[in-house]
Amino acid sequence: MSSLFTPPTSRSGGSRAWIGGEPETTRRLRVFALPFAGGNAASFGEWSPKLPGRIAFSPVHLPGRERRIMEPAIDDAATLISQLVPAITPWLDRPYALFGHSMGAMLAYELAVALGERGLRGPELLIVSGHGAPNLPRRFPVISHLADREFLAAVMELGGLPSALLEEPELLALVLPSLRADFRLCETYEWHARPPLACPILAIGGRSDPIAGLPELRSWQAMTSEPLACEMFDGNHFFIHHAMPAVVALIARAIAERLRDSSSARGPTASELRIS
Repeated sequence: MSSLFTPPTSRSGGSRAWIGGEPETTRRLRVFALPFAGGNAASFGEWSPKLPGRIAFSPVHLPGRERRIMEPAIDDAATLISQLVPAITPWLDRPYALFGHSMGAMLAYELAVALGERGLRGPELLIVSGHGAPNLPRRFPVISHLADREFLAAVMELGGLPSALLEEPELLALVLPSLRADFRLCETYEWHARPPLACPILAIGGRSDPIAGLPELRSWQAMTSEPLACEMFDGNHFFIHHAMPAVVALIARAIAERLRDSSSARGPTASELRIS
């Protein structure tokens, strides 16, 4: 079970800027979701209604997009995590899981590490999607330095940008800075060896993904002292879009199994005894 946790502080101000979803909830567990490069909280817009009622869903709002569009995007992983940790800390008043796709998978891992290093409550489960373990060599080209036209063409080739966006120059001008910052963040990220996490990892991927196939997903075992489970879905790097219902169902099932295992290990709490 995760470590003891000091009662949370206020979920207002900077904390609310970063974390979406219900600030106060009676739900049993919270899922925090971190987006892929160029993604945002809206990328998970259809997830919450498909999760069981006992799970609260909280997408992470990164600077430079949506309601934080006026803020500069952060292009360095360590800087982003150093700001996210104090923002998310007040929300760790109940068991939680971390989910991230592609860039978000790497950030979710680094967030779990940073929380553990600070003695804060760790996740019950880390769910990584479309990304190999962070100690592997980078599997994608360096493109963040390219001129706008070449950069966008490269992103399109990776499948991370709707083609219709190219026909909306005003919208594209808003999206481009954060998109470029996200790719720079991924390109400059450096993994540093730390002790393995103390939570299980669920790694999921697309069968046609050239970036993160089954061998890359299996490499996550080195990042945890607990079990690793891998699941593959039809599709490419962005399989999570068309396979979303199945992905969400798998996540809900994995969380239920993890909570059941944790409860069996320590005995039910008073609040869990009231859950139907």
